[in-house]
Amino acid sequence: MAQKEETAAATAPTSQDGEDLENPEDPKKLKELAELPPFEIVTGERLPANFFKFQFRNVEYSSGRNKTFLCYVVEAQSKGGQVQASRGYLEDEHVAAHAEEAFFNTIMPAFDPALRYLVTWYVSSSPCAACADRIVRTLNKTKNLRLLLLAGRLFMWEEPEIQAALRKLKEAGCKLRVMKPQDFEYVWQNFVEQEEGESKAFEPWEDIQENFLYYEEKLADILK
Repeated sequence: MAQKEETAAATAPTSQDGEDLENPEDPKKLKELAELPPFEIVTGERLPANFFKFQFRNVEYSSGRNKTFLCYVVEAQSKGGQVQASRGYLEDEHVAAHAEEAFFNTIMPAFDPALRYLVTWYVSSSPCAACADRIVRTLNKTKNLRLLLLAGRLFMWEEPEIQAALRKLKEAGCKLRVMKPQDFEYVWQNFVEQEEGESKAFEPWEDIQENFLYYEEKLADILK
């Protein structure tokens, strides 16, 4: 079974990227947070290593992980069989919109209706009900699109609304999987910033396999 965060991590307040906040009740800090713009999407080719290590870790209790990281691979195939691939990542900086929605609004408009698309998402957590509904509607009306969604964690999987949303995704043709240790390694190698001139090997956390099996079982029970 997936384990809770270590005691120190659970008790020490953290920012969204995992950095300690000395005093989260500081009126000045609260004022700064209140004045943040309501919606901002961060895009790029590679995300910082500390973001990956904190946001993608497949813990059961995801305290402090209140935003979504979405790494994507888009493969476009023409009728002649030629394949063009592109990749990048999206990060929802604030809570007014999610990275899944941003993909459809910022990446998908460039799609050519004459091509067939296989899109793979590696997301830090599975979609909320609203994002799942948007995915279903998009798949239903976009016949040249196939989506493979791999999630590091299952978001609020005990909630009936979330379970129903995940089943609707499957019914719409979205292939759903929980990220295996090899998938985390793939994201590390292809989407995480590396030190200049060297590529640091992926170091799996202690309970990565155990937590994968835990979430895999939960997803299978939901989708059956």
